Amino acid sequence: MIRRTVLRPTLPTVLVGGLVLTTGLLSGCTGAPAAESAAPRPTDRFPVTVTSCGHEVTVEEPPTEVVTLNQGATEVVLALGLADQLAGTAYLDDAVPDEWQAAYDAVPVLSAEYPTNEQLLAARPDFVYASYASAFEPAVAGTQDDLAAAGVGSYLSPFGCPEAGDRPGASFEAVWDEVADVAAALGHPEAAERLRDEQEDELAALRTEATGDGLKVLWWDGGTKTPNVGAGDGGPQLVLDAVGATNVFGDLPGSWAEGSWEDVLAADPDAIVLVDAAWDPAEDKRAHLESDPVLSGLTAVREQRYAVVPFSASTAGVRLVDGAASLAEQLDELGLDG
Repeated sequence: MIRRTVLRPTLPTVLVGGLVLTTGLLSGCTGAPAAESAAPRPTDRFPVTVTSCGHEVTVEEPPTEVVTLNQGATEVVLALGLADQLAGTAYLDDAVPDEWQAAYDAVPVLSAEYPTNEQLLAARPDFVYASYASAFEPAVAGTQDDLAAAGVGSYLSPFGCPEAGDRPGASFEAVWDEVADVAAALGHPEAAERLRDEQEDELAALRTEATGDGLKVLWWDGGTKTPNVGAGDGGPQLVLDAVGATNVFGDLPGSWAEGSWEDVLAADPDAIVLVDAAWDPAEDKRAHLESDPVLSGLTAVREQRYAVVPFSASTAGVRLVDGAASLAEQLDELGLDG
């Protein structure tokens, strides 16, 4: 069932999470984005209604104080070229790409991980966008209903819905749908169209080149006793499909799953993708493989056939195409061109 947020512009001071917040940009539930215009703040495109995870909100005016929680959400806004509408960000998993670093550096970082409710509200957001449902806990942003009561719009990535049944299957199409929602809510739908066109062209080129065609690849996310691996229904599979490689654990359901080292040894992959994250660097994974008396016998380990993909480029989001392009380049440099 869809929860419809009904909010009015210029609301009086209200309480969220026990704290005072004065804001308000939003209203009830009406139709789709208005016609495009070239204005930098295209107010004639509003109101705009977006829905995700059963929460519907209508934005009456262009948000100017957006807070993004989680790297995926932040990078969507950066990729759209809308950093000037950000009032704060929080919670990186790894490094922001060089092309967006300057824009990112100009935005206040509220916290290394999730901010407290007090830190978030001090930024006086008029829109909150997050990748994971954990961002909308009372101690962080507050629930989406709490924010709505304060006149603050919010959007949760469909891939982060708390109910598994509300999440879309992993696909580039679903990623672009999320980007289109966010761009519309921020008043720049044409930015999403431009980004989608660029990524579709890049994917088409990667699929034509098929750098990984015929290669067996292990996608190792983490875990040493039992490996957590890229499975057949998530971001890792999309990246591997884009370069034409075969996922050693592609028959497992979900985005990630528990594999087994026995199956890895039996498959003896041609290459191993090491996921690089702040909490589990790729170098630590490589060291484990090379120090283990059994795993060090894998062909990919003996011949140093590693590719490194940042965690942020392996989750369903705007960086997936970058992850595929990087993997294709690394396989080519290893002389593994299928």
